[in-house]
Amino acid sequence: MSNNIIGKKITTLCTDKNISLEGLAELSGLKKEQIQIILDSDNIPSLAPLIKIARALGVRLGTFLDDSTALGPVVYRKTENIDPVTFSSQLSSANSHLDFTALASKKSGRAMEPFLITVTTDRNQKPVLSSHEGEEFIYVLEGSIKINYGQDVYVVHAGESIYYDSIVEHLVTSNGREPARILAVVYTPL
Repeated sequence: MSNNIIGKKITTLCTDKNISLEGLAELSGLKKEQIQIILDSDNIPSLAPLIKIARALGVRLGTFLDDSTALGPVVYRKTENIDPVTFSSQLSSANSHLDFTALASKKSGRAMEPFLITVTTDRNQKPVLSSHEGEEFIYVLEGSIKINYGQDVYVVHAGESIYYDSIVEHLVTSNGREPARILAVVYTPL
């Protein structure tokens, strides 16, 4: 049985809302095959399709990533061990390169998704850009990253940041052979 908590949550939401796989594909603008990969895989494709599915189901992105419980502030301590969720930049598990640690997974009703992310890049895979509604803020903690943003390419080093509209096709990769570590805050309107 799959460890794919996100796939299970999507399936449960679809069942609760009486939405078929075909219906979810139509509502989200994704192909049925793309959704099936998300439902079946232990690795999660990029945030873009998840955001489209969340909007189609009328839920926050965080609904798939956590079990929100706290109404007040949520404090993340560096001594806490939170298992990262592995995302992939493509619609398969072949190019997994983003390990996300959610920093506010217990905060209910939040509008932002803050993550610590370790970024590595499989140089053998062709980069695939994606887009979704919202905005992203990235601060590089270690190493450097390359952001393909539309027709432009930005290199951001440790101690630097970038803020962009995520409706423009984009892809974040490490800018070299060494992994990079970033703080990312993703905002998606509901």
